[in-house]
Amino acid sequence: MTQTISNSTTTSFPNNHHSKVYEAISQSITSDYHHSNIESTIQNYWNENKTFNVTEDATKEKYYCLSMLPYPSGRLHMGHVRNYTIGDVISRFQKMQGKNVLQPIGWDAFGLPAEGAAVKNNTAPAPWTYENIAYMKKQLMALGFGYDWSREFATCDPDYYRWEQWFFTELYQKGLVYKKTSAVNWCPHDQTVLANEQVIEGCCWRCDTQVERKEIPQWFIKITDYADELLADLDKLDEWPEQVKTMQRNWIGRSEGLNITFNVTGITDEAINKLTVYTTRPDTFMGVTYVAVAAGHPLAILAAKDNSELAQFLETCKTTKVAEADMATMEKLGMATGLSVTHPLTGKQIPIWVANFVLMEYGTGAVMAVPAHDQRDFEFATKYKLNITPVILNTDGSEPVLTESAMTDKGRLFNSGEFDGLDFQSAFNAIADKLIKLGKGEKKINYRLRDWGVSRQRYWGAPIPIATMEDGTQRAIPSDMLPVILPEDVVMDGIISPIKADVNWAKITIDGMPALKETDTFDTFMESSWYYARYTSAQYHEGMLDPKAANYWLPVDQYIGGIEHAIMHLLYFRFFHKLLRDAGLVNSDEPAKRLLCQGMVLADAFYYIGETGQRVWVSPLEVDIKRDEKGKIISAVDKDGNILTYAGMSKMSKSKNNGIDPQDMVDKYGADTVRLFVMFAAPPEMTLEWQESGVEGTNRFLRRVWRLVFEHSAKGPTTPVNVSLLTNEQLNLRRELYKTLAKVTDDIGRRQAFNTAIAAVMELLNHLTKASQETEQDRALMHEALTIVILMLNPFMPHASFILWQKLGYSESIDTAMWPVMDESALIETSKEIVLQVNGKVRGKIQVPADCSEEQAKILALSEPNIIKYTEGLTLRKAIYVPGKLFNFVVS
Repeated sequence: MTQTISNSTTTSFPNNHHSKVYEAISQSITSDYHHSNIESTIQNYWNENKTFNVTEDATKEKYYCLSMLPYPSGRLHMGHVRNYTIGDVISRFQKMQGKNVLQPIGWDAFGLPAEGAAVKNNTAPAPWTYENIAYMKKQLMALGFGYDWSREFATCDPDYYRWEQWFFTELYQKGLVYKKTSAVNWCPHDQTVLANEQVIEGCCWRCDTQVERKEIPQWFIKITDYADELLADLDKLDEWPEQVKTMQRNWIGRSEGLNITFNVTGITDEAINKLTVYTTRPDTFMGVTYVAVAAGHPLAILAAKDNSELAQFLETCKTTKVAEADMATMEKLGMATGLSVTHPLTGKQIPIWVANFVLMEYGTGAVMAVPAHDQRDFEFATKYKLNITPVILNTDGSEPVLTESAMTDKGRLFNSGEFDGLDFQSAFNAIADKLIKLGKGEKKINYRLRDWGVSRQRYWGAPIPIATMEDGTQRAIPSDMLPVILPEDVVMDGIISPIKADVNWAKITIDGMPALKETDTFDTFMESSWYYARYTSAQYHEGMLDPKAANYWLPVDQYIGGIEHAIMHLLYFRFFHKLLRDAGLVNSDEPAKRLLCQGMVLADAFYYIGETGQRVWVSPLEVDIKRDEKGKIISAVDKDGNILTYAGMSKMSKSKNNGIDPQDMVDKYGADTVRLFVMFAAPPEMTLEWQESGVEGTNRFLRRVWRLVFEHSAKGPTTPVNVSLLTNEQLNLRRELYKTLAKVTDDIGRRQAFNTAIAAVMELLNHLTKASQETEQDRALMHEALTIVILMLNPFMPHASFILWQKLGYSESIDTAMWPVMDESALIETSKEIVLQVNGKVRGKIQVPADCSEEQAKILALSEPNIIKYTEGLTLRKAIYVPGKLFNFVVS
């Protein structure tokens, strides 16, 4: 795209709104930068003129840039600021490439925190949410983000979730939705389901009651039907971080193994006289010494009927945590059932144990234990003195000695009868074939991934659009009765959901027959899994998506969000897109081409020990810090004189009181400075260390740019650059200008190395501030350079750039300006600077033609007065030449 660079610094503007904005604030603009004089006025101009609102335009290349939508918690934090600044820089840059850029914003408004806040503040979630949205919207606007606000919505809007409900009913009709009984965390005191994160050390976060495991009916979507495609299509995502793709592969967890069936000894009831397990290591099958089942397994329940001690143990297991991190670290507990199974190949009796690490909702609720070759099984067997039989040799062929841990490597078999000597794959196949022949085995592909449970027993969420008829059958609520609206004027008691407490709310009539609506609500991942698509059709009321608009904008070209969303959100995000595709609503396979996961924002953390021995955390903004000459903190005192301990840098959080309010920084330094700092302080994917001294430094740079433009424009108009009249020094400066432009273009567009792009502009500014301004071409070159500098900085500091662009004399808004075009000829070196040394010490510099030979360069060097001075009367022993860079004359 071309950018015509004018060299006129006239300040006459056409009679339009844009020029009026400039004129309205021009009286308060001085060569000393004051952000408060300009930012709000320019933001109002963008808002009133809908500068960033877009529609589909087939004549332009589209670019859809999206940052993950915020939860309206009340105030923006620095993580938000970083995420949304990255998105805005990319959006503005792509707009300057001439693309039709969509950058929308909305609110992930449902969720449990609103319920907690409502109870705490004696209000309902809706008004709390809407008040927070209004405040956070003002904060986003104050940062100058170029959003298409016409597409804004909150996911708690009935106009939004009605289409989510409609789509769920469509999936229900297709058989992709089902209801089954599943285990949940249950608080018996509050009579409510708890999310894993609400279980603190086994107790309810609200009332400290011991949490139980309870089986209740819940709704599921069959994400497992798409497991293979979700796994395979990761290979198409060339511009997603490898770390994210690896995490998703591991979460999907495809494995090839064997279902093995054991006969339960002494049980005649055909419903429970067989026990099936799944294993990926049938090569170890001859080393099975016990079988472990879940506390909810029918065999465990049967055994407990006549065993009060076992029955008590099963009750204890109901409080077992199911989060994977907890399962990995908790104490492994078990109890013998007194039952056994028959090993199908050896005929040996193998005891059945109940173990707290086996869960009914995973696989068959039973596992075969090979303690010699699985560490968890080994620890359990050691604790309960169960047999440990090794069947795999060490890699060196020796038998494993199993005193402290299991031998988990694959190798050749021994102690395995007819299978002795076989390697892993041969043993896998041979044992599998024999079990299949006996009718005791079946090859199976399994997934770690489980179907998506979308039921939540809380209130503040979208109602699930299913009704139960009087005969107990379930029906999807007809589309003409949607949305099922969540009442917002409710009283929260912190225990039971208002829609569960209100028996009248659930009543509904379908086709003249009475029914009861589902009182569970959707998991909020539902709303955040398709919001990106609704942005393309936000004002469309004829359906979930406008196919024309959706297929124009999708897939998202650039998606931005934290690595913490790598598995759950991003997996559901991908899954939902495939559901939309298969429903004919979109025609692409994946929702986003490119993903950028920004790092966390860290800040200094300080504390002192309070009177009761607890740590009292002090905001870094209230700390007087002394540093040594290397910048290391050597002492810290708060405003009350407390001597503080420095706890290092950590993620900004309320718990450590080290969060920096973005609004305070915007008020103090301006939005442009805050934006520039968060983009300059670290590469986007790395953690950013917040230092106010760094913010101050960024602000000084902005002021230098501002001052240089004002000083230049104060000297009056300039003429265009005439390259043929430029001196070598001017040509070198112009070369630096276009080298910087090439780097910044690549850094922002391809590499997304925003910090090095800004650093390159800073270095260029150093050259410009030292450049001569004596001649007409000096000033012409400065005008060209400043024009390009302001265009390069516009994505980062759009308010200041808006004014400086006008100050340089351009009548159109910088918001319509194109990215500067590269002048390749400027990069051609017509001369080179040669450093001159005598006996290794620099004694001068000369300019030589770019195609100068070594001999010509030597003649020019030896004729330099300073070289003559240091070589006169001495013998030239050697002349060392580094082509195009250096001559070192060795004399004696």
